[in-house]
Amino acid sequence: MNLRELVSALNDFASPSLAESWDNVGLLVEPSPPHTVNTLFLTNDLTEEVMEEAVQKKADLVLSYHPPIFTPLKRVTWKTWKERLVVRALENRIGIYSPHTAYDAVPHGVNYWLTKGLGACTSVPLHPSTAPSSPAEGTHRVEFCADAEHLDAVLAKIKDIPEISCLTTLPARVEGEEQTRVSFTCSQKALLEVVALLSQNSLLYPKTEILLLQKPLLPHTGMGRLCTLSEPVPLSDIIQRVKGHLQLPHIRVALGAGRTLESLVKKAALCAGSGSSVLKGTEADLYLTGEMSHHDVLDAVANGISVILCEHSNTERGFLSELRDALAIHLQNKINIVVSEKDRDPLQVA
Repeated sequence: MNLRELVSALNDFASPSLAESWDNVGLLVEPSPPHTVNTLFLTNDLTEEVMEEAVQKKADLVLSYHPPIFTPLKRVTWKTWKERLVVRALENRIGIYSPHTAYDAVPHGVNYWLTKGLGACTSVPLHPSTAPSSPAEGTHRVEFCADAEHLDAVLAKIKDIPEISCLTTLPARVEGEEQTRVSFTCSQKALLEVVALLSQNSLLYPKTEILLLQKPLLPHTGMGRLCTLSEPVPLSDIIQRVKGHLQLPHIRVALGAGRTLESLVKKAALCAGSGSSVLKGTEADLYLTGEMSHHDVLDAVANGISVILCEHSNTERGFLSELRDALAIHLQNKINIVVSEKDRDPLQVA
């Protein structure tokens, strides 16, 4: 596939608009066009060892779940390992694409995969995603009715205010009188000017309605998951299930205040990677994530919530096998898809 065609297909699979605002997703490194992709190489982290593997396997595009370019690069030299990744990618005509939190948010993404470690359960996003393009413009809608005497003068002044859009006028009958209903959207900044203008007219202002525009929620889409198990099970069982699902010999566990390994778990909140900010304040029997700060663990434990930590990328990497199969279907088996064998969590139990 042509690189740009493939990137478009990857964006359709999980829209970059679903990613968190702080993230750096999409095509990060692009060889000079035209660039044909025969082999797509999947990894959780793009390290120098993994890049060497991608070169050896003749990859044309690396899909790295974590973006290897996150903070801006001021230069591209051989001095730092992230700069060397870019150099090696371009020298070997390998593109780099990163989905990161877009894959966290999609209904069948990383967090959905992580829920399978709990056993049979239903889940909903902890922080639902909103539709990226609705409403298209403005944060507020303003509506009011005016008679012919005031209409032209008010409209002229409104049209002079920046960040006003979707202005419409419709005939209306108010208390038996023929009037015109004016409707438009505006930004938060413009709203202040609109209110100042309309409040000068004692007849118009009492008839003014201001609506806060909110984007509709996307079903089953968003950060983290709150899982309700079909049957409550002891924490000790959950520990064994999670270890089996992630194929880990060891995980870290903090027991909530008043809890034991035999305490039943009915609700579990989870977030792949570093989940403190997503999980914080959620009422559950258990938090499951890769890593949390010491003080966030203490807060959870004090609130009677047990915590399972598996190390950051261990809660993400296993998704790559499912991703390979899902992308093969999505891309109609047009390209070869390979999962890295060198990619691993940097932390090991000694």
